[in-house]
Amino acid sequence: MMKFKYVVVGAGLAGITVAERIATQLHEKVLVIEKRNHIGGNVYDEYDAAGILIQKYGPHTFHTNDKEIFDYICQYTKWHEYQHRVLSYVNGNFVPMPISLETINQLYNLNLSEDEMDDFIESRKVQIDEIKTSEDVVLSQGGRDIYEKFFKYFTIKQWGVDPSELDKSVIGRIPFRKNRDTRYFTDQYQGNPQGGFAQMCQNMLNHSEIKIMLNTDYKEVIDDIEYEKLIYTGPIDYYFDYVYGKLKWRSIEFRFETHDCESYQPVASTRWPMDYDYTRITEFKKLTGQKHDKTTILKEVPCDGEEPFYTFPTAEWKELAQKYRQLAEKEDNVVFLGRLAEYRYYDMDDVIRRALDVFSEL
Repeated sequence: MMKFKYVVVGAGLAGITVAERIATQLHEKVLVIEKRNHIGGNVYDEYDAAGILIQKYGPHTFHTNDKEIFDYICQYTKWHEYQHRVLSYVNGNFVPMPISLETINQLYNLNLSEDEMDDFIESRKVQIDEIKTSEDVVLSQGGRDIYEKFFKYFTIKQWGVDPSELDKSVIGRIPFRKNRDTRYFTDQYQGNPQGGFAQMCQNMLNHSEIKIMLNTDYKEVIDDIEYEKLIYTGPIDYYFDYVYGKLKWRSIEFRFETHDCESYQPVASTRWPMDYDYTRITEFKKLTGQKHDKTTILKEVPCDGEEPFYTFPTAEWKELAQKYRQLAEKEDNVVFLGRLAEYRYYDMDDVIRRALDVFSEL
């Protein structure tokens, strides 16, 4: 029987961070068990047949205002300086997203000032007595035209349901920007790892006290391991053998295309709220700064599938997740950590912060 003081299930960013801390700070042996054939979870990247570095599970870019998180991750990578900008394809033209003064002026061929933007938006709002749904939120804050151009059809594609069927918490507010800042994130620290996220993750795991098992479902081996603490980052419902039934996730069909040109679109990420069945196109070279005479893009088509990407934002699934969390609280010597194990959406810096907090509690 194998003996480890700590076992981590899942080699995504949450599991990797905890394993790295245990090895470097506690100098304890830790076993990481991963079901996929690679480390890194959904931030995993690799070179495709054309030699272009692509992100296999959709685009990721690092951003945070937390200097402790930034300093921590800087131990394991140098940075390609990059500030994320997103364009939304509306009425045959690209306009900046999130909605800013620049967006409104381009969309309606205006030259409004910041004060005039307030009046413009105010004049378009729909009076709704009681805000119940996501549709109500957007109509009451931005009006019908903005609702239909940016939110209605995008939401139907993203979740498979009309915004009128989604709780108001799904779109709590529209983040209007009254200035001309067209960056998607305004965090102080932004960029992507030189050499890619997988290389960064490998650097984090490069420690003699860390052992890794790939292509392994932890349930197949856990009975043959003697351990004191299990840090579980897999799906919480799977851990409990779906005793209350399966949680609902929104999945994505990924369509990769390589084109014989240097540039495919104006920015790394474009959003498609009205046209076509995909919601987003990513051009990876613009994320990484790679030079190549060809380019690879990714079109994302949300769907109902087995691969869990987005927690489903309705009361029914939140309630079921809470039942599983209550079961998790009763588990001795098991910590449930991360997006899958907590049924919560996390950005990368949030995942690292949560993992560091869990480690400090150990």
